[in-house]
Amino acid sequence: MRTCPLLPRVTERVEKGTYIRERVEIQTEPGIIMPIYVLIPKERRSEKMPVVIAPHGHDSGGKITVAGCVEIQGVAERVKNYNYDYGVQFVREGFVVFCPDARGFGERREWTGQGEDKLFSSTCLQLNQMAYPLGQTVAGMWAWDISRLIDYVQSRKDCNPKKIGCAGLSGGGLQTLWAAALDRRISCAVISGYFYGYKESLLKLSNNCSCNYIPHLWEYVDMGDIAALIAPRPLLIETGTRDPLNGESGLKNVKSQYRIVKKAYALLNAKDRLAHDIFEGEHMWHGAKAIPWMKRWLGK
Repeated sequence: MRTCPLLPRVTERVEKGTYIRERVEIQTEPGIIMPIYVLIPKERRSEKMPVVIAPHGHDSGGKITVAGCVEIQGVAERVKNYNYDYGVQFVREGFVVFCPDARGFGERREWTGQGEDKLFSSTCLQLNQMAYPLGQTVAGMWAWDISRLIDYVQSRKDCNPKKIGCAGLSGGGLQTLWAAALDRRISCAVISGYFYGYKESLLKLSNNCSCNYIPHLWEYVDMGDIAALIAPRPLLIETGTRDPLNGESGLKNVKSQYRIVKKAYALLNAKDRLAHDIFEGEHMWHGAKAIPWMKRWLGK
C-alpha cells in the first residue's frame, strides 16, 4: 500500500434536520478514491467534536444505509430489519460521523461483466480473489483505507484528533476489529455481530464471503487474539443471542473468544474498559449500550 496526498473534496452538502450530510472524496492510494458521507451535528457543543467512524457491512449498499439515506429504495427496509442507521444514531448524540464506502461496495463496486450491478450487491469476493496473487487481502485494504480516513479526520478543524471511535455491524465489525487492532489512533471501539471463534463461524460456515479470509492467519491466532491488540483502549462487543453467525455452539463460541480478550485487559489493569452486550435478537446493531459506551469514553 502506498501513501499519497489525500486531496479531499466536498461534492455535496445536504441539510438533514439536526445535522448536515456532506459527501466527501479522499484519495487513499494513488488513483484510489474513497467516497464518504460525513454527518455533522448542527449544534456544536465544542469547537472540536468527538468522532465516530462507522463502517458498513454486507447487504448495505455501502455508506447509504449507515448514513440513513432512506430516500433510496431499499434503505428503509434494512434500517428497520437491522437497526442499520447507526451513523445517524451517533450524530444525534453530538459526534461527527464518517460513513465510508469500503472497497467493493456502494460507489466502489467493481464491474463484473455479469449484467446489471445491483445497488445492494458487492464485489469484495472478486477483489479478494485478485488480491491473493498480489500478496494482499481485502481486509488489509479496508484497514488501510480507514487509517487514511483517520489522517483526513485529523486534518479537519471541526474534529478532535484525540477522540476518534470506530463502530460497525457485521462486515463493519470486521473493519472495526482490524482497524482498531492496527491503528492506535482509534481510542474506542464497538464491534457488533462480528466476534466469535473462527472455526465454527467462518470455517464450518463456509458460505461466508472471502473478505473474511486471510491466508494462514488461523493457523496461529483466533479472533480474540486480534481483539486483544486493542487493549487497553475501551472495547465493547455486541452479540445477538440468535445471531446465526455465532456458530453451532452459539454463545459458547462467542464467549470462548471474549475470555481471551478479558485476559488481555486484566493483564493491563483495564477490566473496566471492556464490556460485552449480549442482547435478545438476531444479527443486527443493538446500540443500547454501545452509544452510551462511546459517549463515556470519548466524551462530548
